[in-house]
Amino acid sequence: MDKKHFVYILETEHNTFYCGYTDDVEKRFKQHLEGRGAKYTRANKPIKIVYQKEFQTKSEALKEEYRIKHKLNRKQKIELINTGNI
Repeated sequence: MDKKHFVYILETEHNTFYCGYTDDVEKRFKQHLEGRGAKYTRANKPIKIVYQKEFQTKSEALKEEYRIKHKLNRKQKIELINTGNI
């Protein structure tokens, strides 16, 4: 069975977004909720998964994670969440 690769965005209780990479979105979200995720989500509690997209390779997913984190502003992230495309 091929491993899956996902990029996801979480909305936090402070109305901010956290973007990450994983091979299992639900498992990773649970880790964030339990305080075993990223340092950012330990300080900014996630409330829901607002976006996820599957990729064929880890490399493609990591490139998209980088683009979302470093190239998109908040308005563009909201557009991505709402439309699935930007």
